[in-house]
Amino acid sequence: MAKKYLIIGAGFSGSVLANQLVKNLDCVIDLWDERDHIGGNCHTERDEQTGIMVHKYGPHIFNTDKKEIWDFVNSIGEFRPYVHRVKAMSNGKVYSLPVNLHTINQLFGKSFTPAEAKVFLETLADESITDPKNFEEQALRFIGKELYYAFFYGYTKKQWGCEPTELPASILKRIPVRFNYDDNYHNNIFTGIPVDGYSGIIEKLLEHEKIRVSLNKKFESGMDISGYDHVFFTGPIDAWFNFKYGRLGYRTVTFDTFYGDGDFQGTTQMNYCDEEVPYTRITEHKHFTNWEHHDKTICFKEYSKETEATDIPYYPKRLQQDKTLLLKYRNDAELLQKVSFLGRLATYRYMDMHNVIGESLNFAKSFLEADKSGKTPPIFPNIEQ
Repeated sequence: MAKKYLIIGAGFSGSVLANQLVKNLDCVIDLWDERDHIGGNCHTERDEQTGIMVHKYGPHIFNTDKKEIWDFVNSIGEFRPYVHRVKAMSNGKVYSLPVNLHTINQLFGKSFTPAEAKVFLETLADESITDPKNFEEQALRFIGKELYYAFFYGYTKKQWGCEPTELPASILKRIPVRFNYDDNYHNNIFTGIPVDGYSGIIEKLLEHEKIRVSLNKKFESGMDISGYDHVFFTGPIDAWFNFKYGRLGYRTVTFDTFYGDGDFQGTTQMNYCDEEVPYTRITEHKHFTNWEHHDKTICFKEYSKETEATDIPYYPKRLQQDKTLLLKYRNDAELLQKVSFLGRLATYRYMDMHNVIGESLNFAKSFLEADKSGKTPPIFPNIEQ
């Protein structure tokens, strides 16, 4: 007899899982999403006025260093090459990001070679900081105040809504500085944009007679789900428990959309690093699909704010109080029967798309192995908290 599963959330986590389960098990799957579309925050759609494929919740560039993940997504739909080049507006001038040799030479009015730039940067570093305690100290220790205040201080303060001294040093684990003229934002070898958008990829993942998708259907804590053999939750873990210990901290973003003729800024993404500019970046969506031609353009001006009850959570803050709450929710989750949690919201981690897809594939494999052997299926895909 076919097993019956419920997956909550039609982003990449839930969709990849559904795809793998129906391919390898005799089962039927109900997949719910509270929004009116599939794809979660990766959702893409054609703008009615311009015909441009828009990343509805901000820019998403697929990049990975794992060939098996690249091969998997390309087996679902066509990805075309794309190089993400980010520019930064700082004190009225435009620079390339990540910080590279051109950025350094331009900011300081120099013509350094790579070796000279390395030596110069060492003279700027604050060597009095031996054990960085926060984001600001981490930056000052390795790149000095000039680069820090030009590109990191204002942007970080706007993005996280607090002084960088209040953020853990771990947020800036590796200072993104290159001592060459490479302005490709990503280091991973496989990078691309899906021709039919991310929602097109997810639609294909869910094309199966045994997957039944219900949109505008929100899971509420306490719902009767006893009719399912197993439930997979990809929403916020605190929402599953009706926020009984409090809400985990997130930043969210809002967008001002504007249109124009031709090319507005000449690049997909322009960061605005100055603190007095209220928005963090402007994304011009026509540049994602350089194989298409559009006479008009559409841009999103992006603002960061604290997440309230009705907002869409984006970036987990993971401050100490958040980690304490997370541990309580995870402990309660371990006591549940026939319920698993996966995805960035359910595990409260920032994850790129390729990480989400890879983890969902591995989780599906673990679940299938447990089902076959009669063992207890995994509750979380990750051990670390």
